[in-house]
Amino acid sequence: MHFRQEIGKWGENLACQYLEKNHYQIIDKNFWCHLGEIDIIAKDLDKKELAFIEVKTRTSLRYGNPAEAVTAKKLRHIKHTIEYFMIRKHLENVAIRVDVIEVLIQKQGYRMNHIRQIL
Repeated sequence: MHFRQEIGKWGENLACQYLEKNHYQIIDKNFWCHLGEIDIIAKDLDKKELAFIEVKTRTSLRYGNPAEAVTAKKLRHIKHTIEYFMIRKHLENVAIRVDVIEVLIQKQGYRMNHIRQIL
Protein backbone atom coordinates (compact mmCIF):
# COMPACT_ATOMS: atom_id res chain seq x y z
CA MET A 1 0.00 0.00 0.00
CA HIS A 2 1.29 3.46 -0.85
CA PHE A 3 1.85 6.13 1.80
CA ARG A 4 -1.15 8.22 0.70
CA GLN A 5 -3.42 5.16 0.83
CA GLU A 6 -2.13 4.29 4.30
CA ILE A 7 -2.82 7.84 5.51
CA GLY A 8 -6.30 7.67 4.01
CA LYS A 9 -7.10 4.34 5.68
CA TRP A 10 -5.77 5.66 8.99
CA GLY A 11 -8.04 8.70 8.67
CA GLU A 12 -11.05 6.51 7.89
CA ASN A 13 -10.35 4.34 10.94
CA LEU A 14 -10.07 7.43 13.16
CA ALA A 15 -13.34 8.73 11.68
CA CYS A 16 -15.09 5.42 12.44
CA GLN A 17 -13.88 5.52 16.04
CA TYR A 18 -15.13 9.11 16.36
CA LEU A 19 -18.51 8.22 14.86
CA GLU A 20 -19.04 5.21 17.12
CA LYS A 21 -18.23 7.33 20.19
CA ASN A 22 -20.80 9.88 19.02
CA HIS A 23 -23.85 7.62 18.63
CA TYR A 24 -23.39 6.42 15.06
CA GLN A 25 -23.67 2.83 13.89
CA ILE A 26 -21.31 1.98 11.03
CA ILE A 27 -23.35 0.33 8.26
CA ASP A 28 -20.67 0.00 5.58
CA LYS A 29 -17.15 1.16 4.76
CA ASN A 30 -15.69 1.78 1.33
CA PHE A 31 -18.94 1.04 -0.49
CA TRP A 32 -17.99 0.88 -4.15
CA CYS A 33 -19.92 0.64 -7.38
CA HIS A 34 -19.23 1.66 -10.97
CA LEU A 35 -20.51 5.17 -10.14
CA GLY A 36 -18.11 5.90 -7.29
CA GLU A 37 -17.21 5.14 -3.70
CA ILE A 38 -18.52 6.21 -0.31
CA ASP A 39 -15.97 6.05 2.50
CA ILE A 40 -18.39 5.47 5.39
CA ILE A 41 -22.12 4.89 5.60
CA ALA A 42 -23.39 5.28 9.14
CA LYS A 43 -26.69 5.62 10.94
CA ASP A 44 -26.93 8.69 13.15
CA LEU A 45 -28.75 7.11 16.08
CA ASP A 46 -29.70 10.48 17.61
CA LYS A 47 -31.17 12.06 14.48
CA LYS A 48 -32.37 8.81 12.88
CA GLU A 49 -30.62 9.70 9.62
CA LEU A 50 -28.38 7.73 7.32
CA ALA A 51 -25.11 9.65 6.86
CA PHE A 52 -22.95 9.14 3.79
CA ILE A 53 -19.53 10.34 4.84
CA GLU A 54 -16.53 11.37 2.76
CA VAL A 55 -13.31 11.30 4.80
CA LYS A 56 -10.49 13.60 3.73
CA THR A 57 -7.18 13.05 5.50
CA ARG A 58 -4.13 15.28 5.19
CA THR A 59 -0.76 15.64 6.87
CA SER A 60 -0.50 19.40 6.22
CA LEU A 61 -2.61 22.37 5.17
CA ARG A 62 -0.25 23.22 2.30
CA TYR A 63 -3.06 22.75 -0.23
CA GLY A 64 -5.89 24.03 1.96
CA ASN A 65 -8.31 22.38 4.34
CA PRO A 66 -9.07 18.74 3.58
CA ALA A 67 -12.76 19.41 2.81
CA GLU A 68 -11.73 21.70 -0.05
CA ALA A 69 -10.79 18.53 -1.96
CA VAL A 70 -14.49 17.61 -2.16
CA THR A 71 -15.17 19.12 -5.55
CA ALA A 72 -18.45 19.50 -7.44
CA LYS A 73 -17.43 16.51 -9.56
CA LYS A 74 -16.80 14.41 -6.43
CA LEU A 75 -20.20 15.45 -5.04
CA ARG A 76 -21.90 14.32 -8.27
CA HIS A 77 -20.24 10.91 -7.96
CA ILE A 78 -21.29 10.69 -4.31
CA LYS A 79 -24.88 11.61 -5.17
CA HIS A 80 -25.13 8.96 -7.90
CA THR A 81 -23.50 6.36 -5.66
CA ILE A 82 -26.01 7.14 -2.89
CA GLU A 83 -28.89 6.72 -5.33
CA TYR A 84 -27.50 3.33 -6.38
CA PHE A 85 -27.00 2.27 -2.73
CA MET A 86 -30.56 3.26 -1.80
CA ILE A 87 -32.05 1.32 -4.71
CA ARG A 88 -29.82 -1.72 -4.15
CA LYS A 89 -30.67 -1.88 -0.43
CA HIS A 90 -34.39 -1.18 -1.05
CA LEU A 91 -34.34 1.86 1.22
CA GLU A 92 -37.29 4.18 0.84
CA ASN A 93 -38.46 7.06 2.98
CA VAL A 94 -35.16 7.15 4.84
CA ALA A 95 -33.73 10.50 5.88
CA ILE A 96 -30.23 10.89 4.48
CA ARG A 97 -27.43 13.43 4.48
CA VAL A 98 -23.90 13.83 3.15
CA ASP A 99 -21.11 14.74 5.57
CA VAL A 100 -17.38 15.32 5.34
CA ILE A 101 -14.96 14.43 8.09
CA GLU A 102 -11.63 16.22 7.86
CA VAL A 103 -8.67 14.54 9.54
CA LEU A 104 -5.42 16.44 9.88
CA ILE A 105 -2.61 14.18 11.08
CA GLN A 106 0.47 15.89 12.51
CA LYS A 107 3.41 14.88 14.68
CA GLN A 108 1.68 15.93 17.90
CA GLY A 109 -1.50 13.99 17.10
CA TYR A 110 -4.51 14.66 14.94
CA ARG A 111 -7.45 17.03 14.62
CA MET A 112 -10.85 16.10 13.31
CA ASN A 113 -13.65 18.28 11.97
CA HIS A 114 -17.08 16.82 11.21
CA ILE A 115 -18.98 18.92 8.67
CA ARG A 116 -22.61 17.85 8.47
CA GLN A 117 -25.04 18.21 5.59
CA ILE A 118 -22.75 19.41 2.82
CA LEU A 119 -25.19 18.42 0.11
